[in-house]
Amino acid sequence: MSVPLNILDLVPIREGSTASEAIDTSMQAARLADELGYSRLWFAEHHNTMGLAASATALLISQAASVTEKIRVGSGGVMLPNHAPLMVAEQYGTLANIHGDRIDLGLGRAPGTDGMTAQALSRSSAEPQSFAQNIYDMQGWFSSEGKAHTMPIESAVSVGTEVPIWVLGSTTNGAAIAGQLGLPFSLASHFAPDQIDAAIRVYRESFTTEAPTAQIDKSYVMAGINVLVAETDEEAEREFTTVKQMFADIGRGRRRHLQPPVDPSELAGGGESPMLRISAVGSPETATRQLSEFVERTGADELITVTYAYEPATAERSLKLLADAWF
Repeated sequence: MSVPLNILDLVPIREGSTASEAIDTSMQAARLADELGYSRLWFAEHHNTMGLAASATALLISQAASVTEKIRVGSGGVMLPNHAPLMVAEQYGTLANIHGDRIDLGLGRAPGTDGMTAQALSRSSAEPQSFAQNIYDMQGWFSSEGKAHTMPIESAVSVGTEVPIWVLGSTTNGAAIAGQLGLPFSLASHFAPDQIDAAIRVYRESFTTEAPTAQIDKSYVMAGINVLVAETDEEAEREFTTVKQMFADIGRGRRRHLQPPVDPSELAGGGESPMLRISAVGSPETATRQLSEFVERTGADELITVTYAYEPATAERSLKLLADAWF
């Protein structure tokens, strides 16, 4: 079952490299994804994470949009409680004015970081009612009138841009909010696999077109999945040990950059993490079968893939092999 394939980029910094080099690598991958026919390229917001350079999503989006032509570029997502809604509307309105109708705005309620860093970011309320009101106002700023719905504030740079908004989530709570707002839902199943089926069911059951924020006629789901494609299953499994080491570090509170792959036998317990259950790893045939099975299970309208690889060439090869097999 073929559905559009997208890319979620966290701009990983490999051991011995720098944030500048990681950003350059991401921009090279953006060009390649555009050429290969991927539908969307999203950047995720993270803070106080040594191995990731995806903090200023709007800047990354602008740079990626400037080096591509067709692919939609957006946030997966902006962690809204970290930001003033007006500022987000102005930033993404500016992006739409510069780059045209290729900008997506995915919004989440989590901080994308630890509690101390969230406080340093002057984090505001993440309550559903506040989140919904902020989205409603942003839609007003993106509308033809350029005015917030709940306050007499205008945004000249956002007016008429109609930037589409997605709600991100990993639980049934986030799914219910997305459905009640009548917005498309992006499910973070690539690291939160426990509530996938329940979250999608709750989203579809709660979806309504009657909310003032509703912008689509029927429910629409994009689901995340980890992907590493190589010529053989064995090679892909070896390269995927980079990801397994990364998640093991998260579990141990260890702060490292992306590590080179090792033989799977060198990892304790094979390096298996419950967080990585939703993955497609192997040869093109194996990976596309796993992707198809995931689409069949979820009924997802789109997939968003996450690929970590120590060598940029490995990630680029994975993109190419998957595109050749899927499109």
